[in-house]
Amino acid sequence: MGSVEPYDSAKGRRYRVRYRKPDHRQASKRGFTTKREAELFLASVEVKKARGDYIDASTARVTIGELGVIWLASQTHLKPSSVAAIESAWRLHVLPAWGDRPIGGIRHSDVQAWVSGLSAGGKEFGKPKSPALVHRCYGILAAILDVAVRDHRIGSNPARGANLPRKVSREHRYLSHRQLDSLASASGSHRTLVLLLGYTGLRWGEATALRTKDVDLRRQRLHVVENAVFVRGEVIVGSPKTHKRRSVPFPALLLDGLAEAIDGKDSDALVFPGRFGQHQTTPTIRENSWLDRALISAGLPSMTIHDLRHTTASLAVSAGANVKAVQRMLGHASAAMTLDVYADLFNDDLDEVAKRLDEAASSALDHARPTTLTSSTSDHPKTP
Repeated sequence: MGSVEPYDSAKGRRYRVRYRKPDHRQASKRGFTTKREAELFLASVEVKKARGDYIDASTARVTIGELGVIWLASQTHLKPSSVAAIESAWRLHVLPAWGDRPIGGIRHSDVQAWVSGLSAGGKEFGKPKSPALVHRCYGILAAILDVAVRDHRIGSNPARGANLPRKVSREHRYLSHRQLDSLASASGSHRTLVLLLGYTGLRWGEATALRTKDVDLRRQRLHVVENAVFVRGEVIVGSPKTHKRRSVPFPALLLDGLAEAIDGKDSDALVFPGRFGQHQTTPTIRENSWLDRALISAGLPSMTIHDLRHTTASLAVSAGANVKAVQRMLGHASAAMTLDVYADLFNDDLDEVAKRLDEAASSALDHARPTTLTSSTSDHPKTP
């Protein structure tokens, strides 16, 4: 327990409270005008220590910049591409605005003003930032303050509850079987790769990381075990996006092309190597890429290589695949995620549900209605 002791000041008698922090270091607070006021403060300190809610005001002087460095170093569970995006947002937008700010002096209104400024742009913020970038910047600040709360540096997170701009998903672009074939034909040596992306839904990094041993021609399966991502000027090879390996079926129309792609190669050789045997980089990184030229030649509108993944989902649903099969094929974390991303592809299913419900209701109600009996007058005695 602590102690309360009086002392004389220029304004008269005052009281000082001495107590120990949870780390057993000595602390004191002075200036109480009455002994009761000092005793109540001491009692509140002891209660907070017992409940684990004690906040040491001195630790709230640490800045966002100091805690941010520690937080960034702890993000080892993320993929290199995700870490790169976070570090960029931190360096360009979060650190300049908050780096020198002590966490104890941050108010919710300050955070909201910053978020609104990033969204709207202006003299201080430059051009308006995309909703996705605003969400990322805000998430970094909020996560750092979450750590401060858990470390008992501050009592609550002033960033939580801020109003964020609504993310607007880019409209998916889907190709038909004929359009996909035209694009593949216009892609020259990349024909098999384009067809594989359009009919299996592999991410670009998963397709370009395929090795000969990952292709099972007999069972028509691709074993997705690696993902090659272009980060900061180099290709980094790691596990697939969800950290889960999966087996993806491919149609027989890919057999000849895949057989040619792996013919004579070692088991560890890349199926779709670059010009010098290295992992290929995304064709949309540079203007006038082979993909751009193929789209123009095929008479198709501009699109990214990732849109071929959307095409797979569209063609699979059109062929009658259920949402669970599409989820497993695309490597989504859950069927719910697949429905969220491709809800527009299941509109016909909704119409079918309504039709089936109508048929079931009509059948059930018909059986439930009592049968009306028509009887002749001879079946009943006449009323006298």
